[in-house]
Amino acid sequence: MGFASPQAAMRFYSEVINQHLFDALLQVLSDDVVFWFNSGSHRGIAAARLAFETTWSGIDDERYWLEDMNWLSDDGSCACCIYRFRWQGIVGGAPADGGGRGTTVLRRETAGWVIIHEHLSADPK
Repeated sequence: MGFASPQAAMRFYSEVINQHLFDALLQVLSDDVVFWFNSGSHRGIAAARLAFETTWSGIDDERYWLEDMNWLSDDGSCACCIYRFRWQGIVGGAPADGGGRGTTVLRRETAGWVIIHEHLSADPK
């Protein structure tokens, strides 16, 4: 399944990520995807899978969502958006939440739009 627009790809990603099933995300990730998180840089599907699954294993009943999406560019082959991300769940048996700022770059590949890069960071102090 390909995504006809970068916006459709991001909608899918922001909905499916809450399933905590990395395989469900594969259709929206480029094979050479790069994630930059506070935990480090994760290049490629195998590294991304490990980063996501490690994070998910530490948060029970997590809900993750995006707010204030702002599309900075979309030239038909590459698109970029910035947003605020939020999450809430149970960590170590206690309610927890957090968030920060994100940037996602999408690329149109043969099958459709996919995420090629995501950078999430904590809010500035």
